[in-house]
Amino acid sequence: MKRLAPLFALALAGCGLHPLYSGGSSGVVATTLTRIEVAPIAGKTGWLMTNALNDRLAAGGAAPLYRLEVKLDDRIIGLGARRDDSVSRERRTLRARFQLIELAHGSVLLDATAGSDAGIDVVNSEYATIAAENTALERLSGIVADQIVSRVALYAQRTAAAPAN
Repeated sequence: MKRLAPLFALALAGCGLHPLYSGGSSGVVATTLTRIEVAPIAGKTGWLMTNALNDRLAAGGAAPLYRLEVKLDDRIIGLGARRDDSVSRERRTLRARFQLIELAHGSVLLDATAGSDAGIDVVNSEYATIAAENTALERLSGIVADQIVSRVALYAQRTAAAPAN
């Protein structure tokens, strides 16, 4: 197997894969992410999403060049039913439509969506169910924030690699 390692390395090099964060913290993607401000998002879900995005973007203190605007759709749907027609299982879905806007011209550079869902057991304790719903929302906010930052990072990499006309 050790003899095959150089072959795998050569094959991987020829496949066109490139590190997203090449250049480390001074690379194009990392510096672009630090120049993004997150527009305020209303509500508890918006507060969680704003914090998750700010944690991942880690603004560098420099003047922002871009604004990230996010609109959220948070839903809880009952799935399972007990014999007494009460809900036994819920699905919480968090969807986000986001736009990356260039501040200098006000043009939309990226318009996309992200989302995820989580299952929640509904138990006899109302407190436990509410706690599970809140925990699911916190987890979903992090997952969706990761998706948004990944899409913005890919956009930054592709535009940096695109030849100027």
